[in-house]
Amino acid sequence: MRGKNKISLQFKVLSLISVLLLVIILLLAGIFSYILYVDSRTQAELLVLQTAKTISLMPELYEAIKEDNLEEIFRPIAEQVKDQANASNIVIENRERIIYSHSDLKLVGQRNSNHTNDQALIFGGSSSFEIDREQGRVIVGKVPIIADYSTYSQVIGTVSVEFLEKDLLYNLYKKIKFIIFASLGVFILGIIGGIYLTNNIRKDTLGLEPHEISSLFRERNAILSSIKEGIIAINERGLITMINLSASDMLNICEKHFINQHIHDILPNIKIDLVLETGQDIHNVELLLHDKMYIFNFIPIIEQEQVVEQVVGVVLSFRDKTELKKLIDTISEVRTYSEGLRAQTHEYANKLYLLSGLLQLEKYQDALDFINKESTIHHHQTKLLFNQIQDLNIQAILLGKLGRASEMKIHFEIDPESYVDPLPKHIGVTEIITIIGNLIDNAFESVIFQDKRNVSFSITNLGNEIIIEVTDSGKGLSKEQFDTLFAVGFSSKGENRGYGLYNVKRIVDALNGNIDVINGKEGGAIFTVFLPKGVK
Repeated sequence: MRGKNKISLQFKVLSLISVLLLVIILLLAGIFSYILYVDSRTQAELLVLQTAKTISLMPELYEAIKEDNLEEIFRPIAEQVKDQANASNIVIENRERIIYSHSDLKLVGQRNSNHTNDQALIFGGSSSFEIDREQGRVIVGKVPIIADYSTYSQVIGTVSVEFLEKDLLYNLYKKIKFIIFASLGVFILGIIGGIYLTNNIRKDTLGLEPHEISSLFRERNAILSSIKEGIIAINERGLITMINLSASDMLNICEKHFINQHIHDILPNIKIDLVLETGQDIHNVELLLHDKMYIFNFIPIIEQEQVVEQVVGVVLSFRDKTELKKLIDTISEVRTYSEGLRAQTHEYANKLYLLSGLLQLEKYQDALDFINKESTIHHHQTKLLFNQIQDLNIQAILLGKLGRASEMKIHFEIDPESYVDPLPKHIGVTEIITIIGNLIDNAFESVIFQDKRNVSFSITNLGNEIIIEVTDSGKGLSKEQFDTLFAVGFSSKGENRGYGLYNVKRIVDALNGNIDVINGKEGGAIFTVFLPKGVK
């Protein structure tokens, strides 16, 4: 079943876009955060060292140490510097590690137990490092306090500026928060773009999902392979985009070699440009290819963009006229036999009713005479039809017309001198049925309202021609009727009639024959058709 348990194109595209965006955003955000953290940490280490150096060089610090009044003189300055530098603590110690100043007043006057002052006290160097405090991990910048005694300098203590790492992380979070919101905006824009993209793709695919398109493609190939007609599709430039198997077989070409080739490479005589320019269908065009006649139909492929229609291609369908003609001939032959059998059935049913009535009236001699008469007529007709008319199709036509004439109370006679061999192949069943059938029907209708209802038929094939003659006892034709006899719609029987003689004339001309019409000496009309036995 189409579409069952299938993932939609939109879901696939949105999932892919979401995963890609998340990976890219997380990767970039991680790299940016790491770089920002390293940079912030470096800045913090520089800040604590610079702040410590600045404090160590303040004259107020020397004065406070000299007067041993660090708490009153320098503490306000230290607090101000701590606030400006956002430091968590400023610690001042002497050479004996006695704490002079600290944010925790309880530690003032106590000895520092760690040995982080050694580098500053012994070597007079500055350093930065990390250390754990009760408040958490801190970044410490330690600088020596050097007193200048004119002739020499001496380290008299240290200044430590501390910066809580959690404060650093908090400042980092405030900066990253912008990145998070920006990334969220990019993600939302990506999802919106994905939805627009999938909707645009579905518009181009006529709202079909990929699995539906593949299913339709398989169905299309199966249908095209099963069609007996040749199918060729071309684009707006006349390049072949598809050829089905039947077309390849009819044209004796390989499908793969002609894809993306111009249609004129295999069908040079078709006027495909007219269909591409006008967008109009063209039907039942006969073309001769490889000594075979084909019937072509041209259907444009029209794409509508808003209110404008554009021809984007053409589908050519064609079939072998020979096969189509065989089918038409078979249908015509069956129809002729059917009409003949129906007429004979009706005629013999009436005759059986007559015999039944004569027997019930005990008119046995009359019944016997009727049987002998019908037997003689039937024997004469049968001998004439089956011995002298060698073509089975003409036999079937005449047999049906004999029954039809009996129904219409018309005396229909076949000339005893008639003789014809099986017709040549170029005269098909449809052609001979149209010629003989229409001429006889026309004769029947011309005598139906006459007192004398006589119609005669003759056919011979002497020489190089087949001669067919139908004579009736009707009123004949006027001069005006002679002029329009074979025109489309000519009829003396009312509207929507008058195609029989037109079709006869058309077929006779197609077979390179002639048709003559004259009025008989005793009235009525005589139609004579001359058909060449060979193909000119």
